Amino acid sequence: MIEEQNHPDASALAPRDTQVALFRGARQKCPACGDGSLFYAYLKVNDACPSCGEELHHHRADDAPPYFTMLITGHIVVGLMLSAAMYRDWPDWVHMTLWPTMVIVMSLWLLPRVKGALVGLQWALRMHGFSGRPDEIEIAPGSDLPRG
Repeated sequence: MIEEQNHPDASALAPRDTQVALFRGARQKCPACGDGSLFYAYLKVNDACPSCGEELHHHRADDAPPYFTMLITGHIVVGLMLSAAMYRDWPDWVHMTLWPTMVIVMSLWLLPRVKGALVGLQWALRMHGFSGRPDEIEIAPGSDLPRG
């Protein structure tokens, strides 16, 4: 059961700049200070910022970073493929080499940046524990199940 604790109301807390947090996260830096590293491995988020100590383990990026990475990569590569097909007459081996390589490189480069931006967005919006309060867990909306 979630106990009510003496946490400050989220509306009383100072607002966080969403754009700055997004850019810091995309640079793979702490959204709070912009100095500490957000990741300790390729996609593993630090539990806390090594520079300012801001807790980062609350994040819930889940499937959003791969989704946005595929969306961005797909739009760019498909656009380039169509343009190349319309204006160039390349041999098939060029297409079979160029496009898969571009997809792999772009995906590996974009994924940590997108994940960092999403963690920064969650921090700026005080989502998933970044507000200092535990998340409210709704067991079965609209039912009278006992909680706890």
